[in-house]
Amino acid sequence: MGKSNGSRDWTQIYAIYGMDQWQTLVFLLCHALFFSLLSFVFLFYFDPIFHFFQTFFPSPSAARFAAGFSGAVTSISAVCLFFAAANFFYSAGPLHYEMAQRMVGSVYDWSTVKLALDIGCGRGILLNSVATQLKKTGSSGRVVGLDRSKRTTLSTLRTANIEGVGEYVTCKEGDVRSLPFEDNYFDVVVSAVFIHTVGKEYGHRTVEAAAERVRVLGEMVRVLKAGGVGVVWDLIHVPEYVRRLQELKMEDIRVSERVTAFMVSSHMVSFRKPNQHILGPGEVRLDWRC
Repeated sequence: MGKSNGSRDWTQIYAIYGMDQWQTLVFLLCHALFFSLLSFVFLFYFDPIFHFFQTFFPSPSAARFAAGFSGAVTSISAVCLFFAAANFFYSAGPLHYEMAQRMVGSVYDWSTVKLALDIGCGRGILLNSVATQLKKTGSSGRVVGLDRSKRTTLSTLRTANIEGVGEYVTCKEGDVRSLPFEDNYFDVVVSAVFIHTVGKEYGHRTVEAAAERVRVLGEMVRVLKAGGVGVVWDLIHVPEYVRRLQELKMEDIRVSERVTAFMVSSHMVSFRKPNQHILGPGEVRLDWRC
């Protein structure tokens, strides 16, 4: 976990952006320490524990096996929890930054981009990566970060100023399921590890939650200009997004290799909104909304 591909040390990333959901990391570490301590108890006090198990198992061999098995489970649990904590820590910072660079790199020509949108901008890692790319290309464009919390948007603006791209960034509070923008407004729309959180009040695997996620994707397509590019990096539900994009007749749909993030499968999917054309006989105009 030294450096990300964007030549940015992970200590710099956390110094600027901090960490979302740090409570989860603390939870994992506390449980990992607890199971580690329990493992040492089994190791140094195996005989008393063995005699304790004999009260439940009349056979000495069965009691010894049960005590040994319990000790092994606690040790394995400690290792798994430490690994989960390390993966969470890495995913929240260096991996997020690395994937932001990959998402930016999937858009071929930033010099023509006038307006970009980051849905669920959060701490601003992806938002500022887009702004940095606009600055590098000498573009006069801007990137808009949309989030559900006004407090988050204010924090994001601070990180943009720290990164030296404040003049390229605008933050706005709004509902991602009904984007406060006109149709065909943005040249590029991006989103990183956010869409899977939409509709979580219904439960992640319910039909209602899936409908909410698809609704965000439809809004994403709606605000894209014809020929515009969309890029999404998200957890678990990417196959669902690909099916919806195919239904919406998006072009150049590309899915990255699997990347383990936050201990689950993640993929990056990019697509291009087709250029508008005159309707022929028997054709109907697509409604990009879900």
